[in-house]
Amino acid sequence: MRKIAIAILALIVSAAFAQKKELSQARTYIKSGKDYDKAERLMTDLIAKDSANRQNKKIYATWYESVLGQYQQINEKIYLNQKYDTAAVYTLLARMYRVAESLDSLDAQPDEKGRVKLEYRKSNAEQLDKLRRNLYFGGTYNVRRNKFKEAFNFFQIYIDAAQQPLFTGYDYAKNDASMPTAAYWATLSGYRMKDAESTLRYSNLALTDDSKAVYVRQYICEAYSWQNNDAAYLKALEDGFQHHPEYAYFFPRLGDFYNKNGQIDKTLRLSNEALAKYPDHSIFMLAKSVALLQLDRYDECIEVSNKLIAKEPELPEPYFNIATCYLNQALELEKKNEPRLYRQKLTELYTKARPQMEQYRSLSPKDQKRWAPALYRIYLNLNMGQQFEEIDKLMRAL
Repeated sequence: MRKIAIAILALIVSAAFAQKKELSQARTYIKSGKDYDKAERLMTDLIAKDSANRQNKKIYATWYESVLGQYQQINEKIYLNQKYDTAAVYTLLARMYRVAESLDSLDAQPDEKGRVKLEYRKSNAEQLDKLRRNLYFGGTYNVRRNKFKEAFNFFQIYIDAAQQPLFTGYDYAKNDASMPTAAYWATLSGYRMKDAESTLRYSNLALTDDSKAVYVRQYICEAYSWQNNDAAYLKALEDGFQHHPEYAYFFPRLGDFYNKNGQIDKTLRLSNEALAKYPDHSIFMLAKSVALLQLDRYDECIEVSNKLIAKEPELPEPYFNIATCYLNQALELEKKNEPRLYRQKLTELYTKARPQMEQYRSLSPKDQKRWAPALYRIYLNLNMGQQFEEIDKLMRAL
């Protein structure tokens, strides 16, 4: 046992000596004003080799100085109009923040008597506060280059600084007017990565930027959709529609959601609410037309569809809806199985349906699966032999 204890003690002494030696070498690099990268490598190696070193403030303080030195070297090149690596400037700054935050958490730990003596916070915070705006620029720099993971990291550091004890007293949440815009860029970056968690992380803050709120609400909807969170997705769509009823994203998806869940009455109510604000809006009129058709309110559907045709004569869907209304009314009569009694009415309904469905065919020639069966039935019941034969051949080829 004594031999084991001596061996362990020897290892501890050896590790301490190596740590002291590497810290000393790093300090020498830093004082020389050169080889800051080598100094950093020595510190990261120390942390990687022994987890106990993660509790050593001196290692983190030296690491911070080594990164700061590299950052200042590049800034000197900028000042002298020399070539420099823009991405490296921002990357070093982000690393400085991360190292300083780790150092601060160690700095804030109480000693054996429960006392906290902050050795590094004031100077580091003052230094980083002056550079903080560059984090924002690092984010937008990466957004422009479609490097959204890197961009998100910069905006995350920028925004989270408001909660970091290191920056106590700076009150960025209150004093920094750019926080909502930074949150928007972070949300956009998460969205472009198709990362739901990142998209949602700062979305509430991003919503306080009124100029971007409509897009943020769209990204929120998409994030919940990726998570298959139907309840949150529906709530986000409803919120988006209430705030931005005219925006093309929310209304169609909200209607689709209701329709898929058999809540056609909600789609109709939604359409009426929208039309109360925007009486001539084509999308809202079309949604109402479809909802009325699905609710078997044929006369109302025809009325709305005709209004829509008068406004948008090249829009195919209202012609299809009108024709379908007439065909469904004809089917109801046919189910009564009294052809002689309703012959004239049936001929009238098929005659009314014909030009509407033919116009739909003209406007949507590729949508054969919708108009071909309908025209087959129309031509058959109107005894239109030539037209029927043409559709019959087409149906056989489908």
